[in-house]
Amino acid sequence: MNSSFMDTSSLWNIHITILVQLEERSLVDHRWTIIKQSSLIRGYPQKPNTKCTIFTDHKSLQHILDQKMLNMRQRRWVELLSDYDYEIKYHPGKANVVADALSRKERREALKADNLKKETLHKMEKEFEEKTDGVRYFKDRIWIPKVDQLRKMIMDEAHQSRYSIHPGSDKMYKGLKEHYWWPGMKKDITTYVSKCLTCARIKAEHQKPSGLLQQPEIPEWKWERISMDFVTKLPKTKKGHDSIWVIVDRLMKSAHFLPIRETYSIDRLAQLYVNEIVMRHGVLISIISDRDSRFTSRFWQSLQAALGTSVDLSTAYHPQTDGQTERTIHTLEDMLRACVLEFGGSWDDHLPLVEFSYNNSYHASNQCAPYEALYGRKCRSPLNWLEVGESRLLRPDIVQETTDKIKLVQEKLKAARDRQKSYADNRRKPLEFQVGDKVLLKVSPWKGLIRFGKKGKLSPRFVGPFKIMERIGPVAYRLDLPIELSSIHDTFHVSNLKKCLSEKIGKYKLMNNCAAEEPIEILEREIKQLRRSKIPIVKVRWNSRHGPEFTWEREAFMKDKYPHLFTKDPCGSSKN
Repeated sequence: MNSSFMDTSSLWNIHITILVQLEERSLVDHRWTIIKQSSLIRGYPQKPNTKCTIFTDHKSLQHILDQKMLNMRQRRWVELLSDYDYEIKYHPGKANVVADALSRKERREALKADNLKKETLHKMEKEFEEKTDGVRYFKDRIWIPKVDQLRKMIMDEAHQSRYSIHPGSDKMYKGLKEHYWWPGMKKDITTYVSKCLTCARIKAEHQKPSGLLQQPEIPEWKWERISMDFVTKLPKTKKGHDSIWVIVDRLMKSAHFLPIRETYSIDRLAQLYVNEIVMRHGVLISIISDRDSRFTSRFWQSLQAALGTSVDLSTAYHPQTDGQTERTIHTLEDMLRACVLEFGGSWDDHLPLVEFSYNNSYHASNQCAPYEALYGRKCRSPLNWLEVGESRLLRPDIVQETTDKIKLVQEKLKAARDRQKSYADNRRKPLEFQVGDKVLLKVSPWKGLIRFGKKGKLSPRFVGPFKIMERIGPVAYRLDLPIELSSIHDTFHVSNLKKCLSEKIGKYKLMNNCAAEEPIEILEREIKQLRRSKIPIVKVRWNSRHGPEFTWEREAFMKDKYPHLFTKDPCGSSKN
């Protein structure tokens, strides 16, 4: 810039660029580095009554004069600029084209284009070598060209042969990379293993279970929406009871424990339900239960439809749907164990007081006892006889107190449910499928149940693949099951499903892997002598695919499920 071509009075209106770099050394200490063309300012004296405008693309620099604490470098720059009448204005960096131009190093010649591709290929070419056997190597590893199915043949041998037996992707890659190489080798191996149908069927999952927690709505009033389940296989008492029908109110958490026999017909259970539940609490709005054969029977469904009660059944092999009743059953069993151990006698003799104790005990969700939540006051017992007096029972505002108690219970229950969902979702992962996707179905046993009639440690963990026909709610899907599984409910929770990535999806013969084992005959009968009861058991011969198989089973269970086996005694003669 030459003074002969420009008046000095107009020089102070030009854009003088100050480049600023902020370097953060700590949370409170900042260091400024100001790089400027000082010779440009010093070369032209400032005219009186003129003002210099300095533009910067660093927004914080416009307030540097207002800072109280300056380091030595900042003070030197401020002192240098103090000889001039100026103001600092912020100009965005994207629009400050002059600053970008002045801050760049002067280039008189264009840069030459780097031949990176040629240099890279030349460097890679040095890594390759062809040995005397005519095979091309890359870093002492055989290079596998992309010819026909050569790479796939090598992966098949390293994964499916008797000498490898389906290793994981990491193990397979570690084994192959010592001898072979091709571009994208690790990615190809990972994709290959993920599409192996055998691996998908037999290998366990080591991830979070799928499906976020889905909670039913909070009931509006007490004993409108309930859940129920059975406790079976208990020691048979003198009264003939061997099971308990557990019925729980989803709002108040109060429960009824009804002693029954496992052989009770659905007609008798329905009569018991009307006498004990409908008579006390009225007709219900909804019932949540598992897929027990008694709850899925036409008679039970027709009865509830006539009463106007909706029956919400869980998905197949997913007892978490009725988690409230399952948790109540755990508490009930512990209380019964304590009673039998401490007081002796049959468990059904203690059941009424067990129900009283359960309903009169503090519940974490409601932050009060179910009895107090149900009736608005604490239950009179030997421990609090004086606390619950006549005045408490005859107060005219007892109805209002009960209503307020229900509102309070709903608030406490909502807070508890929110905490429960937060904890549960931290241990789960969301998973969704689309209609038409192919999925594998988990077949591992739950609580001793043998799914699809298949048992044994070497049975596959998954069967399928099956096609998704419909999405039922956020976390349930209906599958297109084969005729061999026609007795299984076709709706499953997402935690029991796994996406099938295999491209070899043909007609899967389910019976080859999940053949149902049926009993052939009863061989012997014995009486199992327990401490206070006797249990008749029978020796059963099964038609196992691996040869004869014999197990001891409860006679009552076998007689209920396979009555045709008891038309003859073990010796083969007909019963009288």
